Amino acid sequence: MSSAPALQAREVSMVFGGLRALNNVSLELAKGQIVGLIGPNGAGKTTFFNCLTGLYTPTSGQVLLGGTQLPGDPAEVTTAGLARTFQNIRLFPSMTVLENVLIGRHVRMKQGPLSSLLHGPAFQRGERAARERARELLDFVGLSRVEDELSRNLPYGDQRRLEIARALATDPSVLLLDEPTAGMNPQETEAARQLIFRIRDTGISVVVIEHDTKFIFTLCDRVTVLVQGELLVEGTPEEVRGDPRVVEAYLGKPPEEVQAVVEEITHGSAEGASGE
Repeated sequence: MSSAPALQAREVSMVFGGLRALNNVSLELAKGQIVGLIGPNGAGKTTFFNCLTGLYTPTSGQVLLGGTQLPGDPAEVTTAGLARTFQNIRLFPSMTVLENVLIGRHVRMKQGPLSSLLHGPAFQRGERAARERARELLDFVGLSRVEDELSRNLPYGDQRRLEIARALATDPSVLLLDEPTAGMNPQETEAARQLIFRIRDTGISVVVIEHDTKFIFTLCDRVTVLVQGELLVEGTPEEVRGDPRVVEAYLGKPPEEVQAVVEEITHGSAEGASGE
């Protein structure tokens, strides 16, 4: 018998008053897979992430992690093994880099209230283990040299990596990344791509929202496209990139112009491949 998907959303809908932000959106993430979620502005991508992580309770539908339905509380979702970053960075600016990662580690610390209050041996062992794990993660994302810096003093790209390290500190089985390369230069974007590959190689499955479609198509195993809260198309990067409906959704061109754009993209990709 095959194992359950790492993450599965079944016909998730979200209605705010009279506005249907999501309409029966489904997504399946296999273990060890990277899936991209793309679409024009207002397509419902972040709303979908908020439904997956318990920030919103879907009007209808189910979200399962490893075959088990997720609770509706964000803290319980994190404890279950689903972590995320945000489109707008949400670090603690007056805390150090190390302290920010330790905040994420808190959900895995097992000390009881009495041990925490008295700072007994169990508490001290837990604190040491948490710091060791936090430093391992800072080394993993390339920030070990700045662990004592205040997070607000980091360059933008390093703040993005710190947010990923904090999410990894919760020991997730699935990681959701919301616009991880927003505002990055090409070098930082490539470093982010390699970091996500390394995360996947540790056994963590990843879902990525990103406006940079070139980044998505060179990163992901499969790509899902949302338009106006509905699933437009899902498939391999090659299938999605060559689908006229996707180009039309992004460019708003009529079908005959869309087909010309698709042919141009395909032709350009072939020339790029032959020149490498």
